[in-house]
Parts: sequence; structure tokens; C-alpha cells
Amino acid sequence: MRLRTLALLVGTVCLAFLGELALSRADPVPGTPLWSGASPTASSIPLSVNGPAEERLAPGGRSGPLSVDGPTPERQATGGEGSIRIFRGLVSPSATPTQAPSPTSTPALPTPTPTLAGPVKVGQAQPPPISAESAIVVDGESGAVLYERNAHLRLPPASTTKIVTALVALERGDPADRVQVRYDATELVDSTLMGILVGDIVTLEDLLYGLMLPSGNDAALAIANHVAGSKEQFVALMNQKAAELGLPDSHFVNPHGLDADEHYSSAADLVAFARYGMARYPLFVRLSAAKYWEVRGSRSWEIYNLNKLLSLYKGADGVKIGYTDLALRTIVASATRDGHRVFVALLRSRDLWTDTPRLLDYAFSNFRWSG
Repeated sequence: MRLRTLALLVGTVCLAFLGELALSRADPVPGTPLWSGASPTASSIPLSVNGPAEERLAPGGRSGPLSVDGPTPERQATGGEGSIRIFRGLVSPSATPTQAPSPTSTPALPTPTPTLAGPVKVGQAQPPPISAESAIVVDGESGAVLYERNAHLRLPPASTTKIVTALVALERGDPADRVQVRYDATELVDSTLMGILVGDIVTLEDLLYGLMLPSGNDAALAIANHVAGSKEQFVALMNQKAAELGLPDSHFVNPHGLDADEHYSSAADLVAFARYGMARYPLFVRLSAAKYWEVRGSRSWEIYNLNKLLSLYKGADGVKIGYTDLALRTIVASATRDGHRVFVALLRSRDLWTDTPRLLDYAFSNFRWSG
């Protein structure tokens, strides 16, 4: 009996010892990896994440293509007891999900706008004497200023105003539109005219040629009424265009350029308007260079360009002249040689046909273009 009791006691002790030994083998010694072989990294854990790949930074400094499906900054891929949480560019294994860090965004740097190199002055000649109170000479391609005198002085522009009238009409209207002419004839005292009559049917293109060639104030009013419904609404569009182009020295109160309080522009602004038109609208280029046009509406007649520079100067191809008692002679001129266009604007000139060729000659003779 005593031997049997002793045997049972010894067996119980052995079983307890073996149980403790088994339990101790189930828990690893601290610091012993659970994984055989190399330690796992983000790149060794399979992920299935949809969407376009973006370059992201994984733990350990490794860079790899990760992407997040949709705009949500966090996605999960399960793996055993824990989870893999994907934040913007960060993958971290964790047994307990943690709060995603607030995403930060880096402001996009502005894309640099390439600037064209202007011509280089190679001649030694000084700018010629001119009679104009305000003047500017500008390279058409780069916008480089080759000469200026009081170029931002606000002065009456006279009919060079019609450059802006044409731009608004081209932007807001269709040249093929058939227009029934209407205007207030009381506004046309001492005016140059296209020759339209109230009730005539012409195209908007006809009106644009009548605006730019014979400098018709009747055409300006007819265009304004057709495009915007009234002169006042059309003038608001002219001033809006000046603001859009960032031209602060211009303000208009009519579409034709007759002298009026608060109706002004500058030589620099007028060249900017003309450069914009030449670059954007092929019809504006044709309007600027045409010497005559045949109107074919409910009546037919020919109109002619008052800009004598088109015949006087080699390569001249625009743009608009003007005159009032207050503005004196005004012009925005352009000429092209060897593929390079130069613009000249003069305000309050007393001799357009001497001032303008002198400045164009100065530009073409003393500046060299690359290419």
C-alpha cells in the first residue's frame, strides 16, 4: 500500500514537471524572432492596393511604388492577428491599429513660364527725335521694350480705341452674324463713317472692316448694340477686357474713341491690346493689314483704309490710326521684316508719317534677333 502511494506521488510530480517544461517551450525567449529567416519588412508582406502607383517611402528608408485606392488616405491589408495600415507613403505593421497621422500636403510649385529672348541692341545709334508726347517700341514676339517715352501716360487714344472694340467683338460675336444696323446718329457729329444706314443688313465681319479701315464710328455703335445690346453694356466689356489683360492705364466710356471725360489709354497698353489681337485672332491680323474691303449686305460698296503707313513703309501690316482735337494724331503701327514684327504706339503726335517710320527704322537697324 505504501509502495503504491509512493509510486502515484512520483508520477504526479513527473507530470507536473513535464507540463511546466512544455509551457516554457511555447513562449520564446525575449529577443528571439517569431519568423525564421530574415526579419519581415514592408516589401516582404504582400499587399493588394489598387490605383495608379505613386512613389512612397516604406519603413527602413526603402522607396517603393505604393498606391492608395481613392482619395481616402488610409487603407488596410490584413495579415494574421495584426494589420498593415497604409497612410500616405507609410506602411507600418502593428498589432493594434493606431490613429492615422494627419496628412500634410506640399504646395505645388508654380510651373515656370518660358520667356522668349528679345532682340539684342547691336547698333550705336540713338533713338530718333519725334514729335509725339508718348511713344513706345515693342518687339512683337517677346514683348521686349526697345524704346519708350512716357509710355504709361494716360492720354486720349482717339480711334485707336477701336482696337479694343474689335477684340471684344471677336471674342463675343460671330463674324458671320447677319446684323440689322441700329445706332444713335446724334453721337456721330464730326465722325469718320463706314457709311451704314439704320436698318441696313450686313455681317459682323463687314462691320469690323468698317470699324478698322475707314474708322467708322457708325460701325462701332452698330457692333456694340449687336454684341452687347447697348453701348453701355459693351463698354463694360471693354473695361473688363482691359482688367483681364492687366492693363491699368486704360478706361473707356465709348466704343469709338471720341473725346470724353474718363476715356483714356496709354501707348504701352495700346500695344499690349494689339499684340494680343495679332496673336489670338487671324481675322484681327487681316483687319489690321487690309487696304480695302467690299461690303456686301443689303447694299454693296467699297471701303478703304485710312492708315497710309500700309503703303508708305516696307513690311507695314497694321494696325490703327486716330485723330481728335484733344488727342491729336495717334497710331498703333506694326511692321514685319525677316519674320520679326515690331509694334510702335504714338499718342499726341504732330507728324505720324515721320515719327512712325523713324522709330521702326531705329528698331530694325539697331537690334538683332536670334534665329
